[in-house]
Amino acid sequence: MSVLRPLDKLPSLNTATILLVGTEDALLQQLADSMLKEDCASELKVHLAKSLPLPSSVNRPRIDLIVFVVNLHSKYSLQNTEESLRHVDASFFLGKVCFLATGAGRESHCSIHRHTVVKLAHTYQSPLLYCDLEVSMLITETNTTLGCGERVVSTQWARRKWLSKDSVSQRGSF
Repeated sequence: MSVLRPLDKLPSLNTATILLVGTEDALLQQLADSMLKEDCASELKVHLAKSLPLPSSVNRPRIDLIVFVVNLHSKYSLQNTEESLRHVDASFFLGKVCFLATGAGRESHCSIHRHTVVKLAHTYQSPLLYCDLEVSMLITETNTTLGCGERVVSTQWARRKWLSKDSVSQRGSF
């Protein structure tokens, strides 16, 4: 088990590797599948992990972006994220880490206050995106922001737009 460092390996030409770290396997897989469906000018690779550190025996590619997915309905999710952050080198926080808070649409069911996640993102000086991964149309907007980056989506606008409609919930480890 080792600390993740951003410059451990040389970058591949026209390839980006994203690591999604979170406790919700089904939602992470759904987000990863949706990201891979998007049309990109470069090749996108998405890997999933429940927590860090990653096993050191695995021959893994260079990781270009780590997305910590925090479910606002689960205190375990926040605890897992905080423990995983200890295994990330400080230089990764220079634009290679972001936080994705899910379940923000159903605030009455939240066991983690939004301010807690805002404080976490502020502490690590990393961007924080809010979304509800159970709303299928919003996943497309979120993965476009995280994946290809060709369009920048205002998450507050997208959240209001999709949460105002009647939505039906739909449903690779390292």
